[in-house]
Order: sequence, then C-alpha cells, then structure tokens
Amino acid sequence: MTLPRRTWLKLGGAAALAALPLPLILGRRRERASHLVRDPSGVLDLAPGLSYRVLSRTGSTMSDGLRVPGMPDGMACFPLGAERWVLMRNHEVGRMVGQGAVGPSQTPPTEAYDPTAHGGVTRVVLEPKALSVESENLVLTGTLRNCAGGVSPWGWLSCEESVEAGHGYVFLCRTDATRVAAPHKIPSYGRFNHEAAVVDPTNLVAYLSEDRSDGCLYRFVPKASGRPFEGRLQAMALPDAPSQDTARGFPLGRRQRVEWVDIDEPDPKTDTVRKQAHARGAAKIRRGEGLWLAQGVLYLAATTGGSAGVGQIFRLHLEPRGDTFELLAESPGEDVLDCPDNLTIAPSGDVIIAEDGSGEQLIRGITLDGRVYDIACNAKSRGEIAGVCFSPDGRVMFANLQREGLTLAISGDFARVRADAPKVRGA
Repeated sequence: MTLPRRTWLKLGGAAALAALPLPLILGRRRERASHLVRDPSGVLDLAPGLSYRVLSRTGSTMSDGLRVPGMPDGMACFPLGAERWVLMRNHEVGRMVGQGAVGPSQTPPTEAYDPTAHGGVTRVVLEPKALSVESENLVLTGTLRNCAGGVSPWGWLSCEESVEAGHGYVFLCRTDATRVAAPHKIPSYGRFNHEAAVVDPTNLVAYLSEDRSDGCLYRFVPKASGRPFEGRLQAMALPDAPSQDTARGFPLGRRQRVEWVDIDEPDPKTDTVRKQAHARGAAKIRRGEGLWLAQGVLYLAATTGGSAGVGQIFRLHLEPRGDTFELLAESPGEDVLDCPDNLTIAPSGDVIIAEDGSGEQLIRGITLDGRVYDIACNAKSRGEIAGVCFSPDGRVMFANLQREGLTLAISGDFARVRADAPKVRGA
C-alpha cells in the first residue's frame, strides 16, 4: 500500500542520547525506497521482511468457555515460566452487552466488579517458537473502558478511562490467573480518567497518565516496599513555568527541572484530581496516553499535543539529583505522526508508536537521531492500532486492531526495516 507521506519530525535530537542539549534537528524522510507491502488478505500491510499471524479474534470462544471481548487495547507480554509467554490484554468496552465476554445465554461471573460493565482484561498464553495460542481466559471483568495500563513487578496494571460513579481506577491483574479473579482495585493510584500506568521496579514508584485535554502526569510514591499501595499521589509541576500548558511553545530538547505536588484527595467522588493538581501549579499534558519505562527514562505520548494538535513525545528522566522533563519530538502534521497513542521501546532503543488519528493508522518507529519509519498499517479500516509491545526476547511485536477485534503477532527482520529509514539533515 503506497502511503503518500513526507515525514518531517521536529525532534529534540541527538540530545536524546546525551545530557547536553543540542540544536533542533529536523528529520525529513525521503520518498521510500520500498513501500509497505500490500496484504492480500486486507488485514495488515507491512514493511518488507515482516509477516504477521492472527492470534485471537473478538467473539471467539476462550478456554474458559467465555468469549473474547471486543475493543482490544493496551497490552504487554510477560514471560510465563521458562517456556511460555503470556499476553495481558485490555478491552476498552463500556456497557454494551454484545461486546463483553459473557454470551447471550451466560450470566456475569460472580467476580465481576460491576455486573453491568463489560470492560476487562484477558490473558493469552503462547508457545514462543510456533507463536501458537495454548489458552485464553478472562482475568478481570466488570470494569469500564480498560484502555491502556502497564507493567509492574506484580503483574499487569489495567486502567479505566472513565469517571462514572464507582469507576476510574487502576486494577492489578496476575499473569498466572487461569480464570477470572476477584478485582484488585488500587484506589491510592487515584480516581481519574486513567490511560496508562507503569511501576519503576527499583523503588516501586508508579507513574500514571491522564487522557484529558488538560490532564496531568502523576506518580505514586509508596511509604515502604512492603506496603506498595500506601503512600502519596503527586502530580508533576515545572517550577520554572508553573501551570504550564506543554502543548504550546514547549522547547524541544531542553530538560526542565521537575517538582512533584501532592494530591490531597486521590479518590474523590467527582472528577477533581487534575483540578487539585492545577491549583498547585501542575503542568498540563494534552491527552497523556502511552507510557513506557526503559533504562531510567519514562516515555509519554501526548496524543493531541503540539502546535498542530497531532502529537508530542516527552521523556521524564528519573535521576537521583532530581527528575527532569524533556520534549523529545513534536509532529507538525498528521502526515508525520497522526496522534500517537500506545507506545513502547524497541530493543534497538527506538520509540515505537501506534497511531490513533483520523487518517491511515500506522505503527511507526522514531530513531533518536530523527528518522521516522513505517512498520505496519491497518489495511482493514482507519481504526485504531493499539497494544503495541514486544516479546520478552524482543523478536516479536504484538499489536491489536481495535475496531476489527484482532490480536496480531508481527515478526521478521526489524533491523532491516530500521536500516531502511532515511537519514536526517541538520537544521
């Protein structure tokens, strides 16, 4: 499929690799030497050297007799023992009965958090060599709009993108749960329009994004390692620019020092967490979505941030002498990056982004020297690609076509795809 895109990316640049700020770099992609290869089945167009396998489809019967729910979204892959992988997969379902795991003749499990809500989490166990599915089962149900989430030392964190009464929480899901389990809600992580969450394994501090046009970036600091869910919820502030809206005029590649302000009421009855943060000078993030932690750096996608309103990528450097916040990249138009949503970090160190915009929806890579390259494109529709993540050994990429209800495994020569990315030129 030929994608008529000219890729210019405003980037903080090679400064991403060093502490010293360098001048702005503009990356311009040449016309592709080789376009994405059209999929004859009309599912997923891929860069040369890659192939995909459909692992799971919405509506199929799982090993526990329930059906695969619709709207697969955020996802991560964990090792399961020495010889298995497990995908933990969110489902961004609301109260539509037909989209849930329970069929017409079935009753909701007694473990459902809210029997009239049909979002949740499923678990897919894979044999790595053949990429074959050995089992699927429901883990969490009765939640609303489980959008993204993230990795923790205790398992998968699933986030509700909702503030309906009784909802708006993060839930912990065990990766070895072979059947639906009682919900493990974490109120101390805050009640707000959650998107993603990730825990730093070195100190058990959790970081959380908020999908609001005036949302904030949060962290939860536990009191002690033995009590990881007791502690303080805080929001990120930039003391050199209190209450800054990071979507406009934020400098590229320059680290700004960070302070964390306390949230006095993390579990309010109404949607006031970000308002508490704003009152204390917290920075505003324009629809904070994907989060990923890699080598002491937290990556954050602001889906509608930037002067063009189609996306920014930030980095929070977690450092003993104080955290710093940096704008790594900003899209000047949807032909460059079209509303980056879920993201992960590839074994190469590249930022891998799943788009959720208005045009053709792609999985794209960004190198830290400013190159942007295409990996895959939804060939079925302009529906969102979600859940992008890698296997524990880094050789397989997983993703969901949300509207189509498909979970896919992508494998092949990722190094070749990256090597074909065009070079940049300095500003």
